[in-house]
Amino acid sequence: MKKLLKLFMLVALAIAAISISSCSSDDPEPVNEEELITTVRVTFTNTQNASDVAVATFTDIDGPGGNDGTTVNPTLSANSTYTVTIEFINESETPAEDITEEVEEEDLDHQVFFLPGSGLNFTYAYGDEDSQGNPLGLTGTGTTGAASTGTLQVVLLHEPNKDATGASEGDPTNAGGEEDIRVSFTVTIQ
Repeated sequence: MKKLLKLFMLVALAIAAISISSCSSDDPEPVNEEELITTVRVTFTNTQNASDVAVATFTDIDGPGGNDGTTVNPTLSANSTYTVTIEFINESETPAEDITEEVEEEDLDHQVFFLPGSGLNFTYAYGDEDSQGNPLGLTGTGTTGAASTGTLQVVLLHEPNKDATGASEGDPTNAGGEEDIRVSFTVTIQ
């Protein structure tokens, strides 16, 4: 009986060893999927007049490829300086997920670009930076000139080359990376 018990124990140990060794460390890592950004909110607060606040919003709850999103365009005062903040949100979930926090946490892998179209008298200067001193773009300063109307594109790049020519000045042309989102607002300066 003791021999049978020993044999049973050896077989059980052999089966356990085979089962454990079949779990390979070569199993693929889970894919870190990109977050869905359904809402972009840009807030412009006049530095000389705190009641002069304009909010530009792009919302597309079903994400790319579904229904077209909706846009609320801002009107800014001419010859003024604004504090600019931006939020990225996933409102397809309940509660909504603040993607801005992830962009902050992964600051080395992200940069926001503000691209005024020709004819729009607007410039943007970065007000924040990543942990290595490169621009991030979640906050900054917007300066308006004379009355004008034009487009302002807002682009969030994932893994841009922040050392590329022009990237630190807000030009994504040579930055590479992948677009997490690109939205376009029609800005009126009056």
